[in-house]
Amino acid sequence: MIASLSGLVQRSGAGFLVLDVSGVGYQVFVTAASQHSLHTGDAVTLQTALIVREDAFVLFGFETVEELELFDLLRSVTGVGPKSAMAILSQLSVDAIRNAVLSENDSTFKAVSGIGPKTAKLITVTLAGKLSGISTSPATAATAGRKPAKVDLGNVIAALQGLGWAERQAAEAVRDSAEALGENATADALLRTALARLGSSKSVSGGEQ
Repeated sequence: MIASLSGLVQRSGAGFLVLDVSGVGYQVFVTAASQHSLHTGDAVTLQTALIVREDAFVLFGFETVEELELFDLLRSVTGVGPKSAMAILSQLSVDAIRNAVLSENDSTFKAVSGIGPKTAKLITVTLAGKLSGISTSPATAATAGRKPAKVDLGNVIAALQGLGWAERQAAEAVRDSAEALGENATADALLRTALARLGSSKSVSGGEQ
């Protein structure tokens, strides 16, 4: 079992990074946020899950232990495979997932591309009571029980522009993401969801399967 990898980012592709570990390049599938935040030459340690299939050994990597733990928990839900679990983690932060399960808000998961109403409901039901070991960020703990502060959408749009997206594209993705996330619309969750939406639209326009 490959539990973690430490090395330098050699290059990136659609949804994955190639991590150079002592001269050996490992293809590791990562979340949209990790792909956009990590660049060629960056040193990084990824917590990994090795999925064995009939035709391949596939590595999924995460920057935090919490993301890896949620990835494993999500895969325990009927109908949620590795790709679906990764899509959820690409569009929702750890805290957003935790809050959605605790509040039984399955609409949060229905907003994720590829997750239908039945699967969304199964996620909230299956994970209920299983997230006690998943750490909550200091920011979430500090604001527990209070109404979330209003997010400045302009800052999120500016962050996307800094990553190379046009203002019009960024604004549309952020507005759609804010509507989908509702009360879970933290700046981090908005950025993740918008990046996933922009990446998806780019793939479609490029004719990828």
